[in-house]
Amino acid sequence: MTLLDPKTWQPAPFAGGEYEVVEPATGESLGALTRATGEDVGAAAASAEGARAAWARAPHTERAAVLRRAGDLFRHHADELREWLVRESGSVPGKADFELHVAAQECYEAAALASRPLGEVLPSEQPRLSYTRRVPVGVTGVIAPFNAPLILSIRSVAPALALGNAVLLKPDPRTAVCGGLALGAVFAEAGLPEGLLHVLPGGAETGQALVADPRVPVISFTGSTAAGRRVGEAAGRQLKRAHLELGGNSALIVLADADLEGAVAQATWGSFFHQGQICMTTGRHLVHASLYDEYVERLTAKADALTVGDPYRERVHLGPVIDETQLAKIQGLVAASTARGARLAAGGGHRGLFHRPTVLADVDDHTPAYAQEVFGPVAPVRSFATLDEAAALAAAGPYGLSLGIVTRDTALGLALADRIPTGIAHINDQTVNDEAVAPFGGVAASGTGARFGGSANLDAFTELRWTTVRREPADHPF
Repeated sequence: MTLLDPKTWQPAPFAGGEYEVVEPATGESLGALTRATGEDVGAAAASAEGARAAWARAPHTERAAVLRRAGDLFRHHADELREWLVRESGSVPGKADFELHVAAQECYEAAALASRPLGEVLPSEQPRLSYTRRVPVGVTGVIAPFNAPLILSIRSVAPALALGNAVLLKPDPRTAVCGGLALGAVFAEAGLPEGLLHVLPGGAETGQALVADPRVPVISFTGSTAAGRRVGEAAGRQLKRAHLELGGNSALIVLADADLEGAVAQATWGSFFHQGQICMTTGRHLVHASLYDEYVERLTAKADALTVGDPYRERVHLGPVIDETQLAKIQGLVAASTARGARLAAGGGHRGLFHRPTVLADVDDHTPAYAQEVFGPVAPVRSFATLDEAAALAAAGPYGLSLGIVTRDTALGLALADRIPTGIAHINDQTVNDEAVAPFGGVAASGTGARFGGSANLDAFTELRWTTVRREPADHPF
């Protein structure tokens, strides 16, 4: 049974005009969609507002059952959804399988979230029952990016629904099928009542309308730091909560006692997984001076050995970057870096949207590809002499998302991690990790802290209400 039929993608087309869904590897059209306008967002918000109360009152077992069925459906339709992830987002099949696995797990974890304790009994000075209770926020707005489109949509959609909310989902228009319509189709088949999940493909204007709508009190945004600042500012003017998971320029620190072969294997994955288009990508390699030359040599050999091509028609390690705009940014940062003295040890070139994995050696604070988030397959490598220097280099810059430390002395690795402000830290692993049960989020320019995963979802998608009950009406002085 086909889950996604282009003929029925949008039974009621939106008013924003038609656009083509393009396969980045070939430039071919995979179908057509229409963009949601502000009026479309408003209509969806009204529908969601009308549907949410009955869903919030539904027994937690009913909501959990829908989420469990949705998790099963991501597995049942894995072959079809994998093809969409590979063709529409440029993922290699292994990365697509990881997204499908996480999507199912997010639904199962959300199902369990529906029956979590909703509050606690409080002590009181007065003769009364005093307690807290978590209540749904109402309608949640979710804005998701192109790079891991299924994961970065479902991790907000699933818990928000499980906790009794309705959801308006705006996927990136470049990945609106695998990051948007796929979720709508799965939840429809899972038995989610109508009006609770609306998929609204569109660009910045659609997102602005979503943030501006007064019926949407919570915005869950994943994207660039620049866009996240605008979302946070607009939400703040309306006193809305905005959960922001933004960019990163994460460091991998390789200490002097590290196993070099293992460290380079970690580094290769951390920088080149999904063409470096991951917020947690290893963007800065900090390597002890005693290992630096050999590390660069080995990382260069690894990069040169990786295959790049069409992930749907070839067996490759890296697929295409998402579009020409992203390619131009990557190329510009690499060119600017070599112009400032960085040594191009591997890669640097591209064929169409297929960019070679690139290693830049001898970088410093002023190397653009080291100082900025590249969002491409680029690995800048820098040496350090002391732990103090490593800590200072890793902590420098505006971001604070993920951190990896490779060392045989795990206690030393933990102590070093404590000196570097990030939302995520991994000892003897690279920077790209994700699990449905784990809190996820960054600090500083990487976002507003852990807003996804586990108990963080309770804070993200409910309000905490204080309630008291007396046997008799209270007696007051006047």
